Amino acid sequence: METNFDYLLKKEEYADFAKQAVEAEKSLSISPATCAILSRRALELAVRFVFSYDAELSLPYRDNVSSLIHEPTFRRIIEPRLFPMLKYTIHLGNVAVHTNNNIGRDEAIIALRDLFEFCDWIDYSYSREYDEKTYDESILASGNEKRIKADELMKLYEGLSSKDKKLESVLKENEELREQMTKKRSQNVKTREFHVDTISEAETRKRYIDVALKEAGWVIGRNVTEEEPVTGMPNSTGTGYVDYVLWGKDNLPLAVVEAKKASVDAMVGSQQAKLYADCLQNKYNRRPLIFITNGFEFFYTNDYMGYPRREVSGFFTQEELQLEMDGRTSRIPLENIRISDDITNRPYQKEAVTAVCDAITNKHRKMLIVQATGSGKTRVSISIVDVLRRHNYVKNILFLADRKALVKQAKNNYTNLLPDLSCCNLLDNKDDPESCRMIFSTYPTMMNAIDERKNKYGEKLFSPGHFQLIICDEVHRSIYKKYQEIFEYFDAMLLGMTATPKNEIDKNTYGVFDLERGVPTFAYELEKAVEEGYLVNYSTLEYKSKIMESGIHYDELSDEEKEEYEDTFSDDDTVGDDISGEAVNTWLFNADTIDKVLRELMEKGLKIEGGDKLGKTIIFAKNSLHAQAIVERFNKLFPEYGGDFIKRIDYSIKYSDSLIDEFSTSDKMPQIAVSVDMLDTGIDIPEILNLVFFKKVKSYAKFWQMIGRGTRLCPNLLGEGMDKERFLIFDFCNNFEYFRVNKNGAENGITESLNEKIYNTKAQIVRELQAPVYSGDEIYADYRKSLVDDLKKDVISLNDDSFMVKRHLRYVEFFRASSSWDNLETIEISDIREHIAPLIRPKKEDELARRFDYLVYSIDLGLLQSKSIQSPVNIVVQTAEKLSAKYSIPQVEKKKGDYRKGPDK
Repeated sequence: METNFDYLLKKEEYADFAKQAVEAEKSLSISPATCAILSRRALELAVRFVFSYDAELSLPYRDNVSSLIHEPTFRRIIEPRLFPMLKYTIHLGNVAVHTNNNIGRDEAIIALRDLFEFCDWIDYSYSREYDEKTYDESILASGNEKRIKADELMKLYEGLSSKDKKLESVLKENEELREQMTKKRSQNVKTREFHVDTISEAETRKRYIDVALKEAGWVIGRNVTEEEPVTGMPNSTGTGYVDYVLWGKDNLPLAVVEAKKASVDAMVGSQQAKLYADCLQNKYNRRPLIFITNGFEFFYTNDYMGYPRREVSGFFTQEELQLEMDGRTSRIPLENIRISDDITNRPYQKEAVTAVCDAITNKHRKMLIVQATGSGKTRVSISIVDVLRRHNYVKNILFLADRKALVKQAKNNYTNLLPDLSCCNLLDNKDDPESCRMIFSTYPTMMNAIDERKNKYGEKLFSPGHFQLIICDEVHRSIYKKYQEIFEYFDAMLLGMTATPKNEIDKNTYGVFDLERGVPTFAYELEKAVEEGYLVNYSTLEYKSKIMESGIHYDELSDEEKEEYEDTFSDDDTVGDDISGEAVNTWLFNADTIDKVLRELMEKGLKIEGGDKLGKTIIFAKNSLHAQAIVERFNKLFPEYGGDFIKRIDYSIKYSDSLIDEFSTSDKMPQIAVSVDMLDTGIDIPEILNLVFFKKVKSYAKFWQMIGRGTRLCPNLLGEGMDKERFLIFDFCNNFEYFRVNKNGAENGITESLNEKIYNTKAQIVRELQAPVYSGDEIYADYRKSLVDDLKKDVISLNDDSFMVKRHLRYVEFFRASSSWDNLETIEISDIREHIAPLIRPKKEDELARRFDYLVYSIDLGLLQSKSIQSPVNIVVQTAEKLSAKYSIPQVEKKKGDYRKGPDK
């Protein structure tokens, strides 16, 4: 019997896996499941062959086939488009062995084709002679869809791999041969061409769409049917075939899936999918939901409820689709809503809840609330959740904040006001997220949890449709830019809250919520809150500092100041006769300056207990060292207050949460908290009377959050019947003056990370080096090739199982192909910037080393684009000159010759 793998038997070097590949194809006549298992086994042997005979590969910690194919050195040498094929073949073999799912003949054939492509790549890479081959399905054995008992399949699987030698010992036996084979591959790659077959619509479904369905818990043949016949189509026969129908437990259709080739725009199938939904609605008297996909992009439509089509990140689970279906009858219109006075009893709070409910009624899925700090934003969000739960609009809710303390505080508030709502702090290992309806998390924790958290069945817990509502505490564009993958992954309504005045919120933030600039869903600002008696206003004491604005200039100092300047900076080689305003920390935070600030606070700060005791106070410090210095100076100046009167609160302090709890309690110490970021936002302490701005603030949003720490009402704070009427702000760093001039602060753009800058700059250099003037020069051509190799390796190394990578998989697969880098145009550079660079992780942990890399690449790009490079060149030259004075360091001595080259080199 002829097979597509017979050519392998004629080449001795492939003896390790040739026979198994042949047997895999022959076994199709026995059963598809047997074929899937043997295909997986043949693939495993073929992968082991590559590791055994290629010196460039490193062994992973485990030598099972899944670990082997994910090993970065292996990913780098194979044709990138082969990787999803390998994963499919392994996955199908695992399904055949470990589950009771039926394996279809088509699925087994796809596994055989994928195995064939990998074997062809091996032949292309390592053989003495190579002829390109294509897979011939016409010679496959016919056979029925025979089901074989699970225990028989397990015996077959275990017997196949029981005699494998450890790869580690195989490598030692083949050291010399491995070097030879590596050289052969390097030579063959340069002189031969290898092409992966373009995939058909059927293969698209098997490789991408079927996998996506299985990830969402769907089982083809059980609750998913393929090529489902329907009648009533507007064609000559009146019949049609739905690519997939997803069924509910009640045996009624939940959704139709229209599949298109990976190379085709998914939206091509939109009208066809609608017609299929019409046919199923006529037959079952219930309109299904609609998915359209090409394996990369997924579009979802709930046209029964009048929602427009939207892009989603994947399929929803059966439970999530059933919830959406049930909502058609269970949802109570958001009209004449009852708002609990126990949660929100102020008129403006009720207006906010009503405004959000009105927006949802009008099919808006993104809402933005602007409320002054202290006016009860969290309570408003709790009321919204309460109303939406009672009206059956939401089941699972996610609350996101940027700090652990805010997550803890929010969860406590929700638990107290909605005791029937099960809540989980994702940062607390004692909480069980699977059994809870509301999840509280920081943004980074949720980014990790999407990929890592599993349910009791070992499936992904946080699927794309898991949450119906996401609440973002203090949302602004920098948060969205950094963590936008969360909002794009989950198909949920989005409720953002901010204290930044509505006219000062940048247009990009409004854009995130699809709102007109200056027109949030609801706004209630400080001026109005003070006027209506719900918040207190502030007074300011501003201490002008020329140093903070224009820096220090030695020639302008007095003799006494010059002496102090020299004492302070004599050992700092980086400081000359002028120091910019950004570099004055050492000067500004010296002992005399700190003493002045503390004396002003203790003399003029608002007092309690008849004026005998300073009211609760937050000092905003620049960093931990600065905070430490403030605490030390206070204890020296005012020892009579004891050691607990002032405390540093920052992330470097163990059990800092307990310190915050003590500071939040009116009759406990400390009375002064020196905060490094931890108390700048979100902390609710009504007793605060004084705020000290002892650092420069550039973010307008954060500036208002910091002011908001003091706005809350506090009855009887100054004595019986004497309520808090105002609070006092000490500004030692010209912040108020800065924001009078710079209304929106210094947030003039969403900045790329350093790693993104490096990647994008290298890509631009690659583009510039395409020009004929450079491509004919061997030095430039080699430089371009090395950059392309680096850029491509980074893309190849990306983890396809990551939800972030899946969101951009079309672009990832495109840029894994060498040919994609041959001719970069504006569109490719734009795609790299938007879809690839944000996914790449830093190779070097040393930030300074990466900054230097960026500097050098910037110089290269500037030269190629004929732009001025004087500034970065000067930095390199100055660095080299300073290093030349450090020859006593061995690493510097080793590069001695490089430092002596002039700037023109």
